[in-house]
Amino acid sequence: MPFKPVEHPKCPKCQKSVYAAEERVAGGLKWHKGCFKCGLCNKMLDSTNCTEHEGELFCKMCHARKYGPKGYGFGGGAGCLSMDKGEHLGNTEASSRANSAMEPRAIAKAPEGEGCPRCGGFVYAAEQMLARGRGWHRNCFKCNECNKRLDSVNCCEGPDKEIYCKVCYGKNFGPKGYGYGQGGGALQSDGVANGESHAPRTTVIDTAIIQAPKGQGCPRCGGVVYAAEQVLAKGSMWHRKCFKCKDCHKTLDSILACDGPDKDVYCKTCYGKKYGPHGYGFACGSGFLQTDGLTEEEISASRPYYNPDTTAIKAPAGQGCPRCGGMVYAAEQQLAKGTMWHKKCFNCAECHRPLDSVLACDGPDREIHCRACYGKHFGPKGFGYGHAPTLVCADGEAPARCQGRSMGTTKAPEGKGCPRCGFAVFAAEQMISKGKIWHRHCFHCSECNRSLDSTTLNDAPDGDIYCKSCYGRKFGPKGVGYGMGAGTLTMA
Repeated sequence: MPFKPVEHPKCPKCQKSVYAAEERVAGGLKWHKGCFKCGLCNKMLDSTNCTEHEGELFCKMCHARKYGPKGYGFGGGAGCLSMDKGEHLGNTEASSRANSAMEPRAIAKAPEGEGCPRCGGFVYAAEQMLARGRGWHRNCFKCNECNKRLDSVNCCEGPDKEIYCKVCYGKNFGPKGYGYGQGGGALQSDGVANGESHAPRTTVIDTAIIQAPKGQGCPRCGGVVYAAEQVLAKGSMWHRKCFKCKDCHKTLDSILACDGPDKDVYCKTCYGKKYGPHGYGFACGSGFLQTDGLTEEEISASRPYYNPDTTAIKAPAGQGCPRCGGMVYAAEQQLAKGTMWHKKCFNCAECHRPLDSVLACDGPDREIHCRACYGKHFGPKGFGYGHAPTLVCADGEAPARCQGRSMGTTKAPEGKGCPRCGFAVFAAEQMISKGKIWHRHCFHCSECNRSLDSTTLNDAPDGDIYCKSCYGRKFGPKGVGYGMGAGTLTMA
């Protein structure tokens, strides 16, 4: 029996056998590695850029040149015009094919009432456009008048079962006459010829002449007010054209309208002139005299009201203003230490400067002072208590520490005053240590008289206060290791 060698597939390009070690597969055919290149530009191909057409290989660019669509929109980007057919690469088939006429496509006719309304052919899902519940071919879906391509946005279905663009629909079936043209106020009568159709006539009826029953119509004209034109004010319905100021005839709305006591409506300016307060302080600025809209008789009959001086109205003992003794009402009261003062009385007893809750200082004389006057009369004296480091001694006497002069004239009850001088301590100068209240100028070390604060204070077992050094000498541990450094002996 004769030997038959195994038949190997032939390469479509060179017609030689292709062995497994060098084969490349594309389009169900096997190629040599050296033959696996573009038929136009000879570019070497792989599985990512290979395109096969009728036994020939092309790169994607050359395949588009030879067999792809041409014209507007088929170039390198949207809107680009590409007519590259690959003539510079030796392609002659595309040019001859481009010059040949395209054969008209045969469209199968559909049963009556089931196909495209314009051509009557079958409409398949890939190309259908819907309008009037029917499917249209994409090429047939255009205006019946101007043949403009349509889509779901600009398609208008006419009463003749055809489709139109918006402009052609307006010309054929839209309203005609004044106001229905290209812009407001234009006269559009396109499509009206030989009396075929007439523009609609609109008659405006003045509802003010239709009188309503008494008390039920517009308060100004008495006419019937219908829902389309009503404006509400104070439970009454007005015509929109009647809803204006009675004096200046300015058109009003819900923000500008003011209901007057005469059951009419006014703008804010006219209402203020006629019914607003008049006199000193009620004009465009404070202190201006406003009498606009008043006659001399009206001005003399209603003079501006003068607010009486409440300091002349004496209150029961201990209940009035501490300075004048008058009755203090809620509109003018100022509070200090649980007592109520008149606003005009709430000033410094010394320099009469007006005060508030921040500036007021309650003195031991039951009066109120500004901070400067309080410091002069009741504050500490001596070096460091003026405009630092000025020496202040307002009474002309030599400064003495708590013994010669303090914050009061009498000693405080036992255990309630300053632990050092015994006099009363007021809120503006108090310093606190272990539940005891001290004067600011008494708050110093008992040994070296150094001024103290919360960081340097040390409370001693004897009830006095010391700085850290003096406390360590007097009450601190003694012996080896408690001196200036480790191992030092201090017996101070």
